[in-house]
Amino acid sequence: MASGRLEIMCGIVGIIGPRASVDTARAMSQRLRHRGPDGEGVWGGPDAALGHRRLAIMDLSDAGRQPMIYGRHILTYNGEIYNHESLRADLAGPWHSSGDTEVLLHLLAAGGAAALDKIVGMFAFGCWDTERRQLLLARDRLGIKPLYYRLLTDGIAFASELKALLLLDRPDVDRGAVRDYLFHGYIPAPKSVYLGIAKLPAGHTLTWQDGRVSIERYWRPSPTLVARTAEETLERLDALLGKVVPEQTLSDVPVGVFLSGGIDSALTAYYLNRPRTYTLGFEQRGRSELGPARAVARHLKTVHTEMTAQASDFAMALDRIPAMFDEPFGDSAAWSNYLIAEFARREVTVALSGEGGDEIFCGYPRYWSDIGARANALNRLLASRLPPLSRFGQSMQRHAYVGLSGFAAALGGLTALQIDTLLSPDWLQKDYDYLWFYRQFWHEELDPLSQLRWLDLNTSLAEGLLTKVDRTSMAHSLEVRPPLLDHRLVEFMLSVDPALLVDRRKRRGKLLVRRLMEPRLPPRHLNRPKSGFGLPVRSWIRSNPQILNAAVRRLMERGVLQRPVTRDFRRAWYVLILDRWFTAFE
Repeated sequence: MASGRLEIMCGIVGIIGPRASVDTARAMSQRLRHRGPDGEGVWGGPDAALGHRRLAIMDLSDAGRQPMIYGRHILTYNGEIYNHESLRADLAGPWHSSGDTEVLLHLLAAGGAAALDKIVGMFAFGCWDTERRQLLLARDRLGIKPLYYRLLTDGIAFASELKALLLLDRPDVDRGAVRDYLFHGYIPAPKSVYLGIAKLPAGHTLTWQDGRVSIERYWRPSPTLVARTAEETLERLDALLGKVVPEQTLSDVPVGVFLSGGIDSALTAYYLNRPRTYTLGFEQRGRSELGPARAVARHLKTVHTEMTAQASDFAMALDRIPAMFDEPFGDSAAWSNYLIAEFARREVTVALSGEGGDEIFCGYPRYWSDIGARANALNRLLASRLPPLSRFGQSMQRHAYVGLSGFAAALGGLTALQIDTLLSPDWLQKDYDYLWFYRQFWHEELDPLSQLRWLDLNTSLAEGLLTKVDRTSMAHSLEVRPPLLDHRLVEFMLSVDPALLVDRRKRRGKLLVRRLMEPRLPPRHLNRPKSGFGLPVRSWIRSNPQILNAAVRRLMERGVLQRPVTRDFRRAWYVLILDRWFTAFE
């Protein structure tokens, strides 16, 4: 292996207890072949078996084979550690490879979970201590890499995706998780759609020993603001971006960049030396970003390629999304990500994206919309009297709340009233707390902008946005890295006063990034309105109402829904996905 090489690891499984066997671990890992089509490894010992699937970014020498053994520790790992060379210099060895897997294994053998504070990168892993008979699971700080686990009556199993754990058997559906899906558009950690299978939350470790489980958060960033001038902040931001973005291109194969018409992907491409860039457009010109992305690519002199999505892809999206996520997932942009990942994978195995920029730089419209400002007695009255599933009724529901409920209304999918109206009584729970996920990250003392940014980073980012990117890219064996979510950059931006980032009067965010990038991008590029990466779902449903009608009918026959929705229902895509998931899995 060449010096400094990373070993990209993309699918991990493991089972501890009497049910453990090499055959079981191998069968579980086979279900993750799409995450690592280039190699398989399985290790087995007394009441323990670990498995691994590998995606070839570097060479496939046996020195980097996984699961990897060092003394009494066995490691199966998915991720990239960008500072592994400097970490290696402080460790004694002996060394049999030059990659990051062995560095991580030595770190864990020497310091256990405490070593995670030293790591710069993204990761999920399982490490089995054969002497102490202890399993350590960990997920990276922001939740870029996924990790599920399942407590067994006599052990524990874990995997990168649900489908591997379902090999053991299929548990009952968690009806509370279905309500959460409709409320958020995703199922928040630690829940999954199945009772008994959980997601390890971002920035957490899980330790299992003799049936005892301990889950701890190891990354605790601070939302405390630091007083700096705009000029000083801009200078430090520029230097930090110039460091973290190039670091994440370390690879022996070509690295691409997903280039939309927005700021974050253009910023990512700017800090690289003439990268390959890939853009997805749509048949509908009003939603296509081909033109602006092409202008940025020309300006930055990238090696640029683009494609156009066809309207007929919508039906295909409904068929394929459930198998990608294994549970209901309502972001229609998942299909856009899937298509561009498929497109880019023809030429590259690693791609960088601008994910996380809206969260750390305050780019969503909700940051300048004065959440809760329109809440008044009239809105509350209308919210209680108007049909809950109508667009006007939902609008009034979202404008009726203040405080945490107001923030949740700005962030979420369906409202609690809509869900309670739509689901059949068997799927409801009296006085269900739809805000449970948000409550654990609610800090009353923070100003509204800081509070909203904190909620975004701790809730929808990992379980919504990053889940979408991981599943859609790994479906094509493409590794996507989001440099804007380097924890050093995130910690720095959390210390920046959001007042430096948002102009509510002009209804504009990302002010610092705009100042930084304006002279570096084509004229007027930063004046474009934010368009997002989602599909034109509403127009497609209006043109194909029979598809929604059939989905609603099936859900009512299953006893999930108690009433239909119209083709103008704002979250009709959620209903379509829920139906297709039940059809595929239940």
